[in-house]
Amino acid sequence: MMRFPCLGALAALLAASPLTGAAQAQTTTTAPKAGTAPAASPAPASPPPASPKTETFGRWSTIIDEVNTGEDVRRTCAASTAFLDQNGTGGTLTLAISNGDALPPDGYPSLVIALRNKDLPAGESIPAVFGDDKGKVKATVSADIGDQWMLDNKKDVALALLRAMRRAAAIDVVFANKPVASISMDGFTKAYRSLGASCGFPTTDVAP
Repeated sequence: MMRFPCLGALAALLAASPLTGAAQAQTTTTAPKAGTAPAASPAPASPPPASPKTETFGRWSTIIDEVNTGEDVRRTCAASTAFLDQNGTGGTLTLAISNGDALPPDGYPSLVIALRNKDLPAGESIPAVFGDDKGKVKATVSADIGDQWMLDNKKDVALALLRAMRRAAAIDVVFANKPVASISMDGFTKAYRSLGASCGFPTTDVAP
């Protein structure tokens, strides 16, 4: 979930605005009328939200973000790794899940590949293959805008793919017979365990 660091700059801008300055001058030069109760002090500002927690495991990084909704604490957990495609273009593979989602073993993290490659197919239910020389997982992905492909998150397919990612040194990705990239899995197992520990789900079915 995105943070909005511009709020601090907005507060500084408001403090320096002419309207704020005039109000401050009026406050300092106008005395309260006799018998009038002093104006109530403004409520203290809420503390800024905590910064997301990040860790690095090999080629993978995790980010854990918490938002207090007032009713509960919503925690979003993501793990990501960067790669280069066949043309040397940079991309990312990201797993993400929230403690408000269906958690393993009832559901598994969303998987998204982000890559600017207009030669790759877009649309719904694109055939995809993930794997290495020891085994492959057939799946489908969807891309609404052509630079982000999301795994169609059927539970059995997602589990098989996560297990392949834990086993392999690198995963070769193909969309509709078009090679995408070979993506390193160095650090994936520890990163996935970190997601489980942070978002409260068991990881033994993927990373014992």
